[in-house]
Amino acid sequence: MIPGWPAPAWVRSASSTRQGGVSQPPFDSLNLALHVDDRAADVMRNRQRLVEKLTLPGEPRWLNQVHGVTVVDLDDVPGELPDADASFTCTANTVCAVLTADCLPVLFCDRAGTQVAATHAGWRGLAAGILEATVAAFTAPPGDILVWLGPAIGPQSFEVENDVRQAFCDVDPAATAAFAVSRPGHWQADLYQLARQRLERVGVNAVYGGDRCTFSEVGDFYSFRRDANTGRMASIIWFEARKNNE
Repeated sequence: MIPGWPAPAWVRSASSTRQGGVSQPPFDSLNLALHVDDRAADVMRNRQRLVEKLTLPGEPRWLNQVHGVTVVDLDDVPGELPDADASFTCTANTVCAVLTADCLPVLFCDRAGTQVAATHAGWRGLAAGILEATVAAFTAPPGDILVWLGPAIGPQSFEVENDVRQAFCDVDPAATAAFAVSRPGHWQADLYQLARQRLERVGVNAVYGGDRCTFSEVGDFYSFRRDANTGRMASIIWFEARKNNE
Protein backbone atom coordinates (compact mmCIF):
# COMPACT_ATOMS: atom_id res chain seq x y z
CA MET A 1 0.00 0.00 0.00
CA ILE A 2 1.32 3.43 -0.99
CA PRO A 3 -0.06 6.25 1.19
CA GLY A 4 -2.31 8.78 -0.51
CA TRP A 5 -1.05 12.02 1.01
CA PRO A 6 0.61 15.20 -0.31
CA ALA A 7 4.11 14.40 0.93
CA PRO A 8 7.04 15.76 -1.14
CA ALA A 9 7.98 13.49 -4.03
CA TRP A 10 11.31 12.53 -2.44
CA VAL A 11 9.58 11.28 0.71
CA ARG A 12 8.90 7.59 0.16
CA SER A 13 6.51 5.51 2.22
CA ALA A 14 4.57 2.26 2.13
CA SER A 15 2.65 -0.23 4.24
CA SER A 16 2.88 -3.94 3.49
CA THR A 17 0.00 -6.39 3.30
CA ARG A 18 0.17 -10.06 4.23
CA GLN A 19 0.53 -11.11 0.58
CA GLY A 20 3.64 -11.90 -1.46
CA GLY A 21 5.94 -13.71 0.93
CA VAL A 22 7.19 -17.20 1.74
CA SER A 23 5.93 -17.80 5.29
CA GLN A 24 3.69 -20.81 5.88
CA PRO A 25 0.32 -20.83 7.72
CA PRO A 26 -0.64 -19.32 10.05
CA PHE A 27 1.89 -16.65 9.07
CA ASP A 28 1.12 -16.78 5.36
CA SER A 29 2.72 -15.16 3.68
CA LEU A 30 4.64 -11.85 4.03
CA ASN A 31 5.26 -11.91 7.77
CA LEU A 32 8.00 -9.41 8.64
CA ALA A 33 8.27 -10.03 12.39
CA LEU A 34 10.96 -12.14 14.05
CA HIS A 35 9.31 -12.12 17.47
CA VAL A 36 6.42 -14.41 16.49
CA ASP A 37 6.76 -18.18 16.03
CA ASP A 38 7.49 -18.02 12.33
CA ARG A 39 10.68 -19.53 10.90
CA ALA A 40 13.45 -16.93 11.09
CA ALA A 41 14.75 -17.88 7.65
CA ASP A 42 11.34 -17.18 6.11
CA VAL A 43 11.09 -13.83 7.86
CA MET A 44 14.50 -12.78 6.59
CA ARG A 45 13.53 -13.78 3.05
CA ASN A 46 10.36 -11.73 3.41
CA ARG A 47 12.33 -8.74 4.65
CA GLN A 48 14.64 -9.04 1.67
CA ARG A 49 11.62 -9.10 -0.63
CA LEU A 50 10.42 -5.89 0.99
CA VAL A 51 13.79 -4.23 0.37
CA GLU A 52 13.84 -5.35 -3.25
CA LYS A 53 10.19 -4.61 -4.05
CA LEU A 54 10.38 -1.04 -2.77
CA THR A 55 14.02 -0.44 -3.80
CA LEU A 56 14.84 0.57 -0.27
CA PRO A 57 18.14 2.39 0.30
CA GLY A 58 18.92 -0.01 3.13
CA GLU A 59 17.41 -2.37 5.67
CA PRO A 60 14.56 -0.80 7.67
CA ARG A 61 15.54 0.22 11.20
CA TRP A 62 13.36 -2.10 13.26
CA LEU A 63 12.33 -1.40 16.85
CA ASN A 64 11.61 -3.55 19.89
CA GLN A 65 8.08 -2.23 20.35
CA VAL A 66 6.84 -2.12 23.95
CA HIS A 67 3.54 -0.14 23.84
CA GLY A 68 5.21 2.89 25.39
CA VAL A 69 5.88 6.51 24.46
CA THR A 70 9.60 6.47 23.64
CA VAL A 71 10.65 8.08 20.35
CA VAL A 72 14.21 7.38 19.22
CA ASP A 73 16.33 9.44 16.86
CA LEU A 74 17.83 6.77 14.63
CA ASP A 75 20.96 8.85 14.18
CA ASP A 76 21.68 8.27 17.88
CA VAL A 77 21.25 4.47 17.91
CA PRO A 78 23.37 3.02 15.11
CA GLY A 79 23.13 -0.75 14.79
CA GLU A 80 20.90 -1.25 17.82
CA LEU A 81 17.35 -2.55 18.32
CA PRO A 82 16.02 0.08 20.72
CA ASP A 83 13.05 -0.37 23.05
CA ALA A 84 10.75 2.24 21.51
CA ASP A 85 7.46 2.68 19.70
CA ALA A 86 8.47 5.43 17.30
CA SER A 87 11.55 6.35 15.31
CA PHE A 88 12.56 9.66 13.80
CA THR A 89 15.29 10.80 11.43
CA CYS A 90 16.61 13.87 9.66
CA THR A 91 19.04 11.77 7.61
CA ALA A 92 18.37 10.85 4.00
CA ASN A 93 18.00 7.15 3.14
CA THR A 94 17.39 6.09 6.75
CA VAL A 95 14.27 3.90 6.77
CA CYS A 96 11.96 4.25 9.78
CA ALA A 97 9.73 1.21 10.34
CA VAL A 98 7.07 -0.17 12.67
CA LEU A 99 5.34 -3.56 12.78
CA THR A 100 1.60 -3.96 13.41
CA ALA A 101 -1.30 -6.42 13.27
CA ASP A 102 -4.30 -4.36 14.58
CA CYS A 103 -2.40 -1.53 16.31
CA LEU A 104 -2.26 1.73 14.40
CA PRO A 105 0.84 2.51 12.31
CA VAL A 106 1.33 6.25 11.82
CA LEU A 107 3.74 7.87 9.36
CA PHE A 108 4.91 11.48 9.68
CA CYS A 109 6.82 13.95 7.52
CA ASP A 110 7.29 17.68 7.41
CA ARG A 111 6.16 19.64 4.37
CA ALA A 112 9.79 20.39 3.48
CA GLY A 113 10.57 16.67 3.30
CA THR A 114 13.56 16.87 5.64
CA GLN A 115 12.21 14.97 8.66
CA VAL A 116 10.24 11.72 8.85
CA ALA A 117 8.97 9.38 11.55
CA ALA A 118 7.12 6.09 11.99
CA THR A 119 5.02 5.33 15.07
CA HIS A 120 3.38 2.22 16.52
CA ALA A 121 0.21 3.27 18.34
CA GLY A 122 -1.66 0.58 20.21
CA TRP A 123 -4.38 1.86 22.48
CA ARG A 124 -2.00 2.04 25.46
CA GLY A 125 0.59 4.08 23.61
CA LEU A 126 -2.08 6.22 22.00
CA ALA A 127 -3.66 7.00 25.37
CA ALA A 128 -0.26 7.68 26.94
CA GLY A 129 0.76 10.18 24.25
CA ILE A 130 2.99 8.44 21.70
CA LEU A 131 1.65 10.59 18.85
CA GLU A 132 2.25 13.79 20.78
CA ALA A 133 5.77 12.63 21.62
CA THR A 134 6.44 11.99 17.93
CA VAL A 135 5.23 15.45 16.95
CA ALA A 136 7.49 16.93 19.64
CA ALA A 137 10.51 15.26 18.01
CA PHE A 138 10.09 17.42 14.91
CA THR A 139 11.74 20.81 14.63
CA ALA A 140 9.00 21.77 12.16
CA PRO A 141 5.91 23.38 13.71
CA PRO A 142 2.86 21.11 14.03
CA GLY A 143 1.09 22.99 11.27
CA ASP A 144 3.82 21.89 8.86
CA ILE A 145 3.57 18.19 9.68
CA LEU A 146 1.74 15.67 7.49
CA VAL A 147 0.41 12.40 8.90
CA TRP A 148 -0.83 9.16 7.33
CA LEU A 149 -2.80 6.61 9.36
CA GLY A 150 -2.05 3.10 8.16
CA PRO A 151 -4.16 -0.07 8.40
CA ALA A 152 -5.47 -0.83 11.89
CA ILE A 153 -8.43 -2.57 13.48
CA GLY A 154 -11.62 -0.70 12.55
CA PRO A 155 -14.24 0.64 14.98
CA GLN A 156 -16.78 -2.07 14.14
CA SER A 157 -14.29 -4.76 15.18
CA PHE A 158 -12.47 -3.23 18.15
CA GLU A 159 -14.45 -3.84 21.33
CA VAL A 160 -12.97 -2.59 24.61
CA GLU A 161 -14.00 -2.37 28.25
CA ASN A 162 -14.61 0.67 30.43
CA ASP A 163 -10.97 1.04 31.50
CA VAL A 164 -9.82 1.67 27.94
CA ARG A 165 -12.51 4.27 27.34
CA GLN A 166 -11.70 5.98 30.63
CA ALA A 167 -7.99 6.15 29.80
CA PHE A 168 -8.83 8.42 26.86
CA CYS A 169 -11.74 10.37 28.33
CA ASP A 170 -9.77 11.28 31.47
CA VAL A 171 -7.34 13.16 29.22
CA ASP A 172 -9.81 14.59 26.72
CA PRO A 173 -13.60 14.54 27.32
CA ALA A 174 -14.08 14.87 23.55
CA ALA A 175 -12.84 11.29 23.25
CA THR A 176 -16.30 10.08 24.21
CA ALA A 177 -17.28 10.63 20.57
CA ALA A 178 -14.87 7.87 19.53
CA PHE A 179 -16.67 5.20 21.58
CA ALA A 180 -20.04 3.57 20.88
CA VAL A 181 -21.83 1.23 23.29
CA SER A 182 -21.72 -2.39 22.11
CA ARG A 183 -23.03 -4.15 25.23
CA PRO A 184 -23.07 -3.40 28.96
CA GLY A 185 -19.60 -2.33 30.06
CA HIS A 186 -18.18 -2.64 26.55
CA TRP A 187 -17.53 -0.16 23.77
CA GLN A 188 -16.55 -0.10 20.13
CA ALA A 189 -13.47 2.11 19.93
CA ASP A 190 -12.40 4.11 16.88
CA LEU A 191 -8.60 4.22 16.93
CA TYR A 192 -8.55 6.42 13.84
CA GLN A 193 -10.78 9.05 15.41
CA LEU A 194 -8.83 8.95 18.67
CA ALA A 195 -5.59 9.49 16.74
CA ARG A 196 -7.03 12.44 14.82
CA GLN A 197 -8.25 13.98 18.08
CA ARG A 198 -4.84 13.62 19.71
CA LEU A 199 -3.07 15.11 16.71
CA GLU A 200 -5.51 18.00 16.43
CA ARG A 201 -4.96 18.86 20.11
CA VAL A 202 -1.26 19.51 19.37
CA GLY A 203 -1.91 21.44 16.15
CA VAL A 204 -1.55 18.72 13.49
CA ASN A 205 -4.50 18.93 11.11
CA ALA A 206 -3.13 17.47 7.86
CA VAL A 207 -4.09 13.85 8.56
CA TYR A 208 -4.77 11.27 5.85
CA GLY A 209 -5.66 7.58 5.60
CA GLY A 210 -7.52 5.72 8.33
CA ASP A 211 -10.07 3.80 6.28
CA ARG A 212 -9.02 0.13 6.48
CA CYS A 213 -9.73 -2.66 8.97
CA THR A 214 -7.14 -5.31 9.70
CA PHE A 215 -9.67 -7.51 11.50
CA SER A 216 -12.30 -7.72 8.76
CA GLU A 217 -10.04 -7.62 5.68
CA VAL A 218 -8.74 -11.16 6.15
CA GLY A 219 -7.09 -11.53 2.76
CA ASP A 220 -5.02 -8.35 3.05
CA PHE A 221 -4.01 -8.02 6.67
CA TYR A 222 -2.84 -9.87 9.74
CA SER A 223 -4.95 -9.37 12.87
CA PHE A 224 -3.80 -10.36 16.34
CA ARG A 225 -7.29 -10.01 17.77
CA ARG A 226 -8.75 -12.21 15.06
CA ASP A 227 -6.07 -14.92 14.90
CA ALA A 228 -3.72 -14.46 17.91
CA ASN A 229 -0.88 -16.54 16.41
CA THR A 230 -0.20 -14.49 13.31
CA GLY A 231 2.30 -12.34 11.44
CA ARG A 232 2.95 -8.62 11.26
CA MET A 233 2.86 -5.98 8.51
CA ALA A 234 5.40 -3.16 8.22
CA SER A 235 4.82 0.55 7.67
CA ILE A 236 7.93 2.37 6.54
CA ILE A 237 9.08 5.85 5.57
CA TRP A 238 12.29 7.54 4.44
CA PHE A 239 13.38 10.44 2.29
CA GLU A 240 15.80 10.31 -0.60
CA ALA A 241 19.00 12.31 -0.83
CA ARG A 242 18.62 15.34 -3.09
CA LYS A 243 21.08 17.39 -5.06
CA ASN A 244 21.77 20.92 -3.89
CA ASN A 245 19.96 22.47 -6.84
CA GLU A 246 16.79 20.41 -6.39
